Amino acid sequence: MFCPKCGSILRPKEKAGKKVLFCNCGFSKTPDAGETSVELREVVKGAKKIEVVENVETNPKIKITCEKCNNKVAYYWTQQTRGADEPETRFFKCTKCNYTWREYA
Repeated sequence: MFCPKCGSILRPKEKAGKKVLFCNCGFSKTPDAGETSVELREVVKGAKKIEVVENVETNPKIKITCEKCNNKVAYYWTQQTRGADEPETRFFKCTKCNYTWREYA
């Protein structure tokens, strides 16, 4: 069976001696013996507040001029965006204004 909220597979679990089907999104279902009528129950878990302290960039830097702000340093990475027999595409992200652009080889 699948979760009606998110579409994930419901997993069996025993809770207070009863079998329950549950999902990571918080939805759970207690089936009857005949499986024809089903009691639905939603479990609300305590919400956690997640704060992003800073945005840490892990890509290497290169000396290149930003097209937008003329900054001289940018992060770069490569990605295969076309066929395997074609060269990779190089992406750049300015360290100052976060403008992102690409360069085809």
